[in-house]
Amino acid sequence: MELFVTIFLLFLFGILSYLFRMVFNMKTQRCYMLAYECYKATEDRKLDTESCAKVVFRNKNLGLEEYRFLLKTIVNSGLGEETYGPRNVIGGREASPSIVDALWEVDDIIFDTLDKLFARTGVSPSEIDILVVNVSLFSPAPSLTARVMNRYKMRDNVKAFNLSGEGCSASLVAVDLVQHLFKTHKDAFAVVVSTESIGPHWYCGKEKSMMLSNCLFRSGGCSMLFTNKRAWKHRAIMKLNHLVRLHIGSNDEAYGCCMQVEDEQGYVGFLLTKGLTKAAAKAFSLNLQVLAPRILPPRELVRYAIAYVYKSKIEKGHFEAAGASLNLKAGVDHFCIHPGGKAVIDGLGKSLKLTEYDLEPARMALHRFGNTSAGGLWYVLGYMEAKNRLRKGEKILMISLGAGFMCNNCVWEVMKDLQDANVWNGCADRYPMKCIVNPFVEKFSWINDEYLSFVRLH
Repeated sequence: MELFVTIFLLFLFGILSYLFRMVFNMKTQRCYMLAYECYKATEDRKLDTESCAKVVFRNKNLGLEEYRFLLKTIVNSGLGEETYGPRNVIGGREASPSIVDALWEVDDIIFDTLDKLFARTGVSPSEIDILVVNVSLFSPAPSLTARVMNRYKMRDNVKAFNLSGEGCSASLVAVDLVQHLFKTHKDAFAVVVSTESIGPHWYCGKEKSMMLSNCLFRSGGCSMLFTNKRAWKHRAIMKLNHLVRLHIGSNDEAYGCCMQVEDEQGYVGFLLTKGLTKAAAKAFSLNLQVLAPRILPPRELVRYAIAYVYKSKIEKGHFEAAGASLNLKAGVDHFCIHPGGKAVIDGLGKSLKLTEYDLEPARMALHRFGNTSAGGLWYVLGYMEAKNRLRKGEKILMISLGAGFMCNNCVWEVMKDLQDANVWNGCADRYPMKCIVNPFVEKFSWINDEYLSFVRLH
């Protein structure tokens, strides 16, 4: 009886809230995306098999056990041969990065993407009203937003924000900030820049839980242009319909599962613990409890209510249970999943019962560009566009997870048929790859030979 009442109340609440939001959003919410530009580094920055091996073998702190761990991790990472690394790492200076290296890395990504964004849209930097830059691990003074304003000589009344420490989910934090500012700043242009500082934070120690980040994170980023100008609606490529942020940092285990720390030898790196999966499942589940009623039609809300039965499984950290009984395809057409790693993509796929077609954009973005942190979502979106998947009126669910721990999801509505090759120009035709076999398997399988247990590699 109690379950029946819960289902009925949720059903009624869903209908009323759905009607209310439709009327409210028509009058107040306007957050249009005009364009986005993803970063692609030069060919000399590619981290192929040979380059990765050189970086690994340069680390004199590693022994045979660590080499075998890295071999297994790299082979199973889902990354391909064409991801890009920081210039100081490629040049063999990962153990002694300078402030110049750090500034060069972020300047190259930020200014390259912004130059292309302004050129594509025809919007002048002097017309920008809101500027948000997010780089989690690097926060110099003056700020990165100040560097952008100085470079493009922006107006002195620009609302500028510099976000740090937000992790892989920072991009949607920035978008959320923009949509809230749009409520008080009418007829405005907003720019969001999402990237990460990889080079100065390359881990040179031997802790396995901290070496994972070296295997996954790569150079990349994206700049986006938004507006709430009604007159620019016809030029928009997408409209933001819903955005839900969820933060479970009050939970000690979730807070500490993804953290920048110093190991016993004094090497700073990014710690990824086994509690990450559990934290992600919990945050994702709680986010869906808020988002699902907003995007699902009334007939699907009954399924949503039944999902509460599986709450005990979710608390145990089962990704598969986080989306139990939810048919999100009743409310969205495409799934833009953060390419954080093969395990993340697989877990979300099982949770939402997605097909390989649904997961293909995230898998291919991870293979081609790696985990580019906050910029990763936009490489996935770019793949969908390059493959002519996006049609006017369709809905896209963006799913992001980040340190803290948080889960930020949003739903975009496509405003016109999209088919720009963007950052995938020149390589989209090679994807999807039917068989993704990492060359490390063939070239470095000798590391697993038993006789090496008696050999010193340094």
